[in-house]
Order: sequence, then C-alpha cells, then structure tokens
Amino acid sequence: MATEIKKVPIPRRGVDYRGKVVLAPMVRSGELPSRLLALHYGADLVWGPETVDKAMIGTTRKVHEDTKTLMWTRKPHQGAKQPPPDAKESIIFQIHPEREGRKLIFQLGTSNPDLAVEAAKLVAADVAGIDVNAGCPKPFSVHCGMGAALLKTPDLLVSILEALVEKVGSEHEIGISVKIRLLETPAETEALVRKLVATGITGLTIHCRTTPMRPRERAIREQLRMVAGVCHEAGVACVMNGDVEGRDHALSLMEEYGTDGAMIATCAEKNSSCFRAKADGGVAPWKEVVEQYLRCCMNVENRFGNTKYLLCQIIPGKQPEYKLISACKSYTKTCEMLGFEHLLDQARDVDNKFDIYPNGAKKPEAKPSNKTAMAAGGPKAEYRAQEKKPLSARGVTATPAQSEKAEGMAISA
Repeated sequence: MATEIKKVPIPRRGVDYRGKVVLAPMVRSGELPSRLLALHYGADLVWGPETVDKAMIGTTRKVHEDTKTLMWTRKPHQGAKQPPPDAKESIIFQIHPEREGRKLIFQLGTSNPDLAVEAAKLVAADVAGIDVNAGCPKPFSVHCGMGAALLKTPDLLVSILEALVEKVGSEHEIGISVKIRLLETPAETEALVRKLVATGITGLTIHCRTTPMRPRERAIREQLRMVAGVCHEAGVACVMNGDVEGRDHALSLMEEYGTDGAMIATCAEKNSSCFRAKADGGVAPWKEVVEQYLRCCMNVENRFGNTKYLLCQIIPGKQPEYKLISACKSYTKTCEMLGFEHLLDQARDVDNKFDIYPNGAKKPEAKPSNKTAMAAGGPKAEYRAQEKKPLSARGVTATPAQSEKAEGMAISA
C-alpha cells in the first residue's frame, strides 16, 4: 500500500501547486498579455514577473474600466522627494482579475521582511499567492541582496518567508511560496530546502541550475528526487523548473522525478501553445499564436514596446515577417504587415489611445500653457504689446543720420 504524502493545508483563497503545469516568472515576457496567452493555451497557473518591493510600495490601485483590468501605478520620482505635478504615472503591475486572478501568483523581489510584507499586502487581495524570488541571478535582481543573492543569506530568506506567512498569508488566506536554485552541493541544497519548508510555505520551486549557470546550459535534474522528498516530508508542494518543453514533457518529468508540478519558461516565451497537450492539438503554428497574442495585447492596451519584444520571440528569426515586425512601431503597422486586416480597426483604436500615428510616430503633445507674467497679461505683457514709440516721444533727440534712416524706412514701408 502506497504511503500517503503529507500535505500542508491550502488556504481558502490559495491554490494547490500539485498536478499543475505553470508559466514561469519572466521579466518583460511575463506581462499581462503573455499570461493571458498562456492561460488561453492551457497553463494551469501563471507567475507574474518579479516586482521589487520598493517599486510596489507607494503605488495606487486603480480600475481600468475599458480593459477590465487592475493597475498599480505611481509617478516616477527620478531621485526627487516628490515627482513633478505633470509627471505621467507608470504602471508597475497589471492584472485581469476575471481571467487570471485566481490563477495568478505574484512574484516579489525583496531582501527585507518588513518591505516584503508592506508590498505584498498591496496585491494580496487580488492574487492567489505570493512567491519570493530567491533564484534569479541577473544584476537587476541580485542587487541589494535580492534574487539569487538570498541563497547566500538563508537566515534572511527564512525571516522573509516567515513574515509573509504570518502577516500576509494568514490574513488574506493565500499561500506563500519561494523559487530557488541549486546550491553547489546536494548537501547544501538539502540543508537550505529543509529550512525553507519549515517556514509555513505551501510551495517551493526548484530551478535545476546553479546561480552561475545560464539557460543554454543543460538543467541538472539529479537532485530533484531529494528536493521533492524533503518537500513532501513537510507537506510542501515541489515544482520543478529547467528545460521543460511542454505539457506532455512536464507530466513525464513529474512522474519520473516525483515532483508535484512543472514550470515552463523559454519554450512558453517562444510559443505558449506548448501548454497544450498533444492530444488536444499540441503546439500551434506561430502565426496562429501571434494573432492570439496581439488580441490579448490590444484587449488590455499593452504598451507596444513590450508587445513587440515578445512578438520577436514568437516569430521565428528566419521568417520574412520577423524583419518586417522588427521595423514596426505601432499596432496598426504590425497588423498590416502580418495580413491581419480583421484586427486593423482595433489596432487603430489602441494606437490612437497611445497617441501614436500608424507609422509609429508619436503625436505632438499640446504645448503647456505659459504661466509667466507676460503670458498672464502682467505689466511686462502690456509693455511688450505696445507699439514702439519714436525717439522724440521718448525724449531723445535724433541725429541727422538717424532721421534719414527713419524716413527711408517709412518710405519703403
């Protein structure tokens, strides 16, 4: 008789990672349209891109009525204590509560328990879980001790998770999880995992590479069974990440190594239909995926720069459309180049909302009103508006040469 695996209770509003094939957190590639695309093709859960705690703190939660999305926005400070009054707000995080809310995991970049709690509380009511990034090795993530840098400060990582479990997870009834990488030796990895699963988290994702390794290097799966075993002892779900190619491949790896779930990154970035099992149609042609992606982008009015970035990941580099799209600067031009005439009306509408001409040129902004004394009609304005008085009227006696010059100008006029 098989031994039943221990399971920690899943909070009322949380989700169980077991049996799930999910979208990995990816900066730029994990924005709202990409997550919606992954869900369209069958992803069970989606992770948002890493969002730094200090970026979230101070944001304002807003409802976008046209797109039915929620946005957390703030004005850029640019080092100043207060942003300029006319500064445009930046969107720090955006979600579609109806289509992804109960399947969305918010990934947090942090190295401070208090800041982590403060940032997580801003989104906790609108997502299904909070995940701490302790695995990204890129400079933007590891600075200030975040990301993979937390692997070198395990006690700090433990304190962050414990604070989130106690002050966010319990209050909002959602799960807290963490994503890590392999350490240098199996013994070090095991010691770290044992510390983390004792914090009260509901899930742990293990990226099967060490911090110095890059995506082109083959994932190391030899430690997976050990990591999964330690997680199961504590009742925590174990999700694997690294070189997972699609749903069928994910399910096969889960069975082989005993993990509870699998996370897809690179393959999902190139074609999100990899979440679809072969029996359900398998990987779709790239042009079909591109059309679906453009619909997702325009429906939520995604910034074209971000849209174009992922388009250049989906469209194969050898296709003639790749070069055409690389030169596009608007939704309208993109749809024209791809032959999506049925999307042109929506494309023009979205471009217009972003003040972009079809050729990609930015529409000129209205000149700000001049609030100086001259423009407001003060003494200077009255003075400048008057006709220039002749020298005699100003008490100045003109020389003969000046008189001749003035007379000549009057005749020519």
